[in-house]
Amino acid sequence: MPAAAFAVAPGGGVEFEAKITPVVIISCILAATGGLMFGYDIGVSGGVTSMPSFLREFFPVVYERIQSHEAEDSNYCKYDNESLQLFTSSLYLAALTATFFASYTTTVLGRKHTMLIAGIFFIVGTVLNATAVSLLMLILGRISLGCGVGFANQAVPLFLSEIAPTRIRGALNILFQFDVTVGILFANLVNYGTSKIEGGWGWRVSLGLAGVPALLLTLGAILVDDTPNSLIERGHLEKGKSVLKKIRGTNNVEPEYMEIVEASRIAQAVKHPFKSLLKRQNRPPFVIAVMLQIFQQFTGINAIMFYAPVLFSTLGFGSDASLYSSVITGAVNVLSTLVSIYSVDKLGRRVLLIEAGVQMFISQMIIAVVLGLKLDDNTNNMSRGMAIVVVLMVCTFVSSFAWSWGPLGWLIPSETFPLEARSAGQSVTVCVNMVFTFVIAQSFLSMLCHMKFGIFLFFSGWVFMMSVFVVFLVPETKGVPIEEMTERVWKRHWFWKRFMNDVYEKV
Repeated sequence: MPAAAFAVAPGGGVEFEAKITPVVIISCILAATGGLMFGYDIGVSGGVTSMPSFLREFFPVVYERIQSHEAEDSNYCKYDNESLQLFTSSLYLAALTATFFASYTTTVLGRKHTMLIAGIFFIVGTVLNATAVSLLMLILGRISLGCGVGFANQAVPLFLSEIAPTRIRGALNILFQFDVTVGILFANLVNYGTSKIEGGWGWRVSLGLAGVPALLLTLGAILVDDTPNSLIERGHLEKGKSVLKKIRGTNNVEPEYMEIVEASRIAQAVKHPFKSLLKRQNRPPFVIAVMLQIFQQFTGINAIMFYAPVLFSTLGFGSDASLYSSVITGAVNVLSTLVSIYSVDKLGRRVLLIEAGVQMFISQMIIAVVLGLKLDDNTNNMSRGMAIVVVLMVCTFVSSFAWSWGPLGWLIPSETFPLEARSAGQSVTVCVNMVFTFVIAQSFLSMLCHMKFGIFLFFSGWVFMMSVFVVFLVPETKGVPIEEMTERVWKRHWFWKRFMNDVYEKV
């Protein structure tokens, strides 16, 4: 397609007519099951890696260390093993690679078919993991699951943002993150139950039940219509208008339809979507999307969610108690995400991010102090009361993340890029997220071993920096139609307005 220059379509600032139709609600629920799969994969790995039968079969070095007196030599280093970390982190390395292919399929095949591809990868990965008889088979299963994560995280947030009416876009988009938290809780409950199965095969049940959300996502991808934005962008104008009428519950869709068509015209003129991300006027959403993903991971949330059972075991809880404690944090995660769904379109994005920054900083500082005073390398003076304080602070931290940086880290990038850069922007968003998720997953147990309680001071420092970033550089996007972000957000922001031009640069 030839490159060209077009004037930016003016934003009228009028919300388009739209009802909250059953089609929208059902489509969003089905699509958001991609988050359910993602969450289950996050939660299940920490649980099975604390099961003796799983460690004995695939990680005998770790198993022997824990069973021998060597385990008593260091409270912080029991599980420090690169292969064990690779089991968890390989999923995110695969997701990082898959997201580049997902960017192509999301644009060329659409959001719907990209979600279907994700579902197929999830099913294959689940079968490999549940039937694994070697570490190689186990890792290959995780890689397949990672490919599913890459495709799902690329397509689902875009699908949700594009299909939702403006006034509830935030709430519907957060369904993805809500399903992530439900998946984590589901995994924790399953791990708690399967750990009691005699015969040492409970971990297979834990890994195999990932097939439930995998099948739900695949079914949902088959049943839903693609988004009007995607259909129109791919040249299916009449089908796009028809779907727009169906999801809006009205025949009066001409204003929104014409705005999508104009955005699609600009998008089709862009020859190199990834190169368009570097254009001056796309720099604000690009920088914010990248920084949100880096900050999201350096809150330390995935370190806690990946290894919650392992972490609580390190803190002196028994294996049953550690799994039980991770169930509690999983339940807090789910309930707190409901707070975000209720408040994100009322209070706005910035309020939630800033408040949560303060809450996360305080809770991590308290955890660091308690561990510094009560848990040495070779001795554990943690009383029951202090252990409860740690669990409460972890829950406080998880709750604040769940109503802020968790869902909004995905919501804001999915709603702020212009159409011509939206798929590429989401791809970079997922890519950066997976890079730093991989870094944390691969290094956390080693960091815990070497930094000890100082790891929570490390993460709290990042929380402080990202809160300052939000105060000065993240604009409010509540209630702004997705195709009007340039006019109504970026051109009015005290800092980012200097990057806005009236004419699109050639790409």
